[in-house]
Amino acid sequence: MAEDDDDEEVNDDDVAAEWAAMVDDDDGGDDDDAAAEWAAAADGDDDGDASGAVNRVLNQDEIDSLLGFDADGDDDGQRLGIRAIINSALVSYERLPMLEVVFDRLVRMMSTSLRNFTSDNVEVSLDNITSIRFGDYLNSIPLPAMLTVFNAEEWDNYGLLTVDSSLIYSIVDVLLGGRRGTAAMRIEGRPYTTIEISLVEEMVHVVLADLSASFEPLSPVNFVFDRLETNPRFATIARPANAAVLIRLRIDMEDRGGRLELLLPYATLEPIRELLLQMFMGEKFGRDAIWESHLATELWSTDIVVEAVLEEQFLTIGEVMDLEVGSTMILNSSTDSLVQLRCGDVPLLQGKMGRVGSHVAVNVTDNLSSEAR
Repeated sequence: MAEDDDDEEVNDDDVAAEWAAMVDDDDGGDDDDAAAEWAAAADGDDDGDASGAVNRVLNQDEIDSLLGFDADGDDDGQRLGIRAIINSALVSYERLPMLEVVFDRLVRMMSTSLRNFTSDNVEVSLDNITSIRFGDYLNSIPLPAMLTVFNAEEWDNYGLLTVDSSLIYSIVDVLLGGRRGTAAMRIEGRPYTTIEISLVEEMVHVVLADLSASFEPLSPVNFVFDRLETNPRFATIARPANAAVLIRLRIDMEDRGGRLELLLPYATLEPIRELLLQMFMGEKFGRDAIWESHLATELWSTDIVVEAVLEEQFLTIGEVMDLEVGSTMILNSSTDSLVQLRCGDVPLLQGKMGRVGSHVAVNVTDNLSSEAR
């Protein structure tokens, strides 16, 4: 029994020694080893991340988002990614607030004019006004359609009026006495007949007359029918990259109707750009009588330089180059010659030269400024 107790005591001492050795190792070398392992792991992660970033392939959603074709962004009306950079040169129509006023007048006038033209109940509504590149618009036109090129004579430029297939057949059906309550028959895959083109051309003349009248309070302009095309390639009135304003109109005739689109390049609107920047028609503010009085007072007390011109002579460049110090120029004026008083290049007064005491004076006889007015 004694021997067993001694063995147990020895075993306990051995276990205690082993634990002490393990603690010493953990406090010393293991900390250094752990730190080295952590540093190596961090370096390995950095290398792995870098190589992974280089070798990682973008998925389709990330590519669409980068190029700006994300469906969510389009639904919100926002351009994202590279698409936003490409379209950054487009001018938003909201910078021309008077356009909304003009086209609101156009909608009201077209409702009345088309009712008289078709003898039917016509409702015209404005869908939206957007900015678009001319080339993108030509590619987006649903065919078949009729494209009318018209000329703005006073602005010396062109515009485009597009009538879609539904509206064409509806107008033909209404003007030729089609029954109400039946949808217009559409025959696809054939060119438009002469009768259809003639009837649509008559409607285009009515729309252009209303468009001219809608711009009349802002700036007189006459929109003249130029030609009617069925192929968008032949209706090119601007470069594909040029910006334009697109106005979409909806024309309803009970259960028939269609769309009419009006395209005006910004180059066409440039002559009246300052007028379109107004917030309301005839943008003028009240008079400031105090400022006008102050300005008039300052003008009356302004100093100006007046020159008395005795005579003018016209010399050639050779005669001027021959002039030297001491050269004499003979003046043909006499004591009775008239002297003109000028302020810069503006003639003001005219009179005769004389003398008052030791000073040379001019006796004013005519007021040239009043004669100029």
